Amino acid sequence: MLTGIHVVMIGGDARQLEIIRKLSTLDARISLVGFDQLNDGFIGANKQELSEIDWGTAEAILLPVGGMSNDGFINSVFSNEKLKLEEIHLSETPETCTIYTGISSDRLEKLAKKTKRQIAVLMNRDDVAIYNSIPTAEGAVMLAIQHTDTTIHHAKVAVLGLGRIGLTIAKTFKSLGADVSVGVRESALLARAFELGMRPFSIDRAKEALSEMDIVINTIPAKVVTANVLTEMKQHAFLLDLASKPGGIDLTYAEKRGLKAMLVPGLPGMVAPKTAGKILANVLSDLLLEQIQS
Repeated sequence: MLTGIHVVMIGGDARQLEIIRKLSTLDARISLVGFDQLNDGFIGANKQELSEIDWGTAEAILLPVGGMSNDGFINSVFSNEKLKLEEIHLSETPETCTIYTGISSDRLEKLAKKTKRQIAVLMNRDDVAIYNSIPTAEGAVMLAIQHTDTTIHHAKVAVLGLGRIGLTIAKTFKSLGADVSVGVRESALLARAFELGMRPFSIDRAKEALSEMDIVINTIPAKVVTANVLTEMKQHAFLLDLASKPGGIDLTYAEKRGLKAMLVPGLPGMVAPKTAGKILANVLSDLLLEQIQS
């Protein structure tokens, strides 16, 4: 149980609702900032302004999956207010206070270092990424169906990256009958793709490999699908970039060529916010229990 533990939640989207439910069930004391348009009532949770928070008792600060931008602002779909966590807030918290965020940023790292507070980056955890790969893969299938005029079955699909998310996506499309190719750099991953019955190719050969593809799904957070690569792609090809911003596909050039392309980071929160929220809620509750027991 988290009885009496003061958690400050700042901003977010529908995923935060599952986290609130979980922490409320565990009897935590929750301060909600940036939730003024939320009508749901949760036991133990109170809507407050940043200026109203009792920072001296805050043992954890929960930021959204998107974290804090480099201009210092935190987004919330439940408020029109501009939310900004400042040094003055963190400096008043106990030294053991931990900041939990989906992804980090230079601004947040500097703020934590200056105030000597710890940051826990949830999306860096293998368990969170692997659980999240399930709704991500389902979302990729949904978008592929919406933006193509042929079946996934027998479609030529390239997945760039065979990490925690790329692996699930590649296996999902293969299970639907797609002809899946996998682009990676490491020789071990080339071997893994071959073992899985997929067509491996080196990212260095992306121009040649992607020229015949119907669907390209990128999970690599670096520019790998450049203008040079896009020039050779079929006009009907659909490109889906799931990597963290700025992504790995040159979307500006893709648009100039008339190709269908989109950057969709945070896909689980769009297609399955309840499931994605439960994943985060379970991990967060375990981390908070570990924090108070240490």
